[in-house]
Amino acid sequence: MKEIVGVDDTWIRRFHLGSRQKPAEPAGAAGAAGAAGAAGASVSLVCFPHAGGAAGFYLPVARVAPPGVEVLAVQYPGRQDRRAEKCVDDVEELADRIAEALRPGTGRPMALFGHSMGALVAFEVARRLEGQGTVPVGLFASGRRAPSVHREDRMHLRPDESLLAELRGLGGTAARVLGDDEFMRAVLPMVRSDYRAVETYRHRPGPKLSCPITALSGTDDPKARPGDVRLWREHTEAEFEMRLFPGGHFYLVDHVEEIVGIVGDRIASALTGAGRGSGNGS
Repeated sequence: MKEIVGVDDTWIRRFHLGSRQKPAEPAGAAGAAGAAGAAGASVSLVCFPHAGGAAGFYLPVARVAPPGVEVLAVQYPGRQDRRAEKCVDDVEELADRIAEALRPGTGRPMALFGHSMGALVAFEVARRLEGQGTVPVGLFASGRRAPSVHREDRMHLRPDESLLAELRGLGGTAARVLGDDEFMRAVLPMVRSDYRAVETYRHRPGPKLSCPITALSGTDDPKARPGDVRLWREHTEAEFEMRLFPGGHFYLVDHVEEIVGIVGDRIASALTGAGRGSGNGS
């Protein structure tokens, strides 16, 4: 099996783990993501953040990832070490650029995990990778209704106060951060841009994916109703599974180890060719 050759370090962050207990922050654009893959890793798990999120959101995933799985996290423009760059407010453009950034790393198996907005971007990246002849070992879509389910949401057009109320209601952002008015005013343009990307996205008909899809969601998530999440099964020719967890939109924060366990099991099954039936766990 080929080792990862490298990925575009403008877009992809690799976590430097000194130990499982004390992971370092993700490497910045100045270095690690473009280097060779982690020693001994046989699979890349590429993680896509939610609207307003950043690569560091997946640090807990890197901490508990099983041996052989290297966690890579996408860093969208307009935040953290890319804050000086213009945001990209179009899911299709994001997918084009991220798929290109990942192309050099397709020499070893690659799975995609996205939460909320990240699930849409990951789906579109998977379409592009498959169009180039690279079939991911799995797509893990978290906290997001199926791409073909459209809702007329216009949060990106609403005043700052409404957007802040939305963030408070969904959770996932620390109270001390939400309470820092100066900081929030500085990052709201980035959040609004991400919301614009999600809310203006329209699914384009096309071939179904060849990779398995696992849809994950919180039972009380107002953004991802179980019936809408289940429709991810219409987007793959391979196996589909849906798993529900107690919690709201950011349910995964409280279930990281269990979710990573599921991801690891599905990746192992795909690599060994073991079949798995569709189902709905809780």
